Amino acid sequence: MTNTTTPLHRQRRWPRWLRRGPMEIVACVVITAGLVMMLQPLAMVLYTWSFVTTLFGTLLFMVVSKFPE
Repeated sequence: MTNTTTPLHRQRRWPRWLRRGPMEIVACVVITAGLVMMLQPLAMVLYTWSFVTTLFGTLLFMVVSKFPE
């Protein structure tokens, strides 16, 4: 009788886009967008949402840093 199931470590692999590396880059881009929104002098609405965006990016980075490699 042959073993047709895949090994346990293959079944538990996360999708490639949910791993730490790509998601940390996304979090850094969100933080950078928040900082650019905060420092631009053109639109008040961007400045208004800049703190929330930076905070969301920071929280995202803290959560994503717990993801597997």
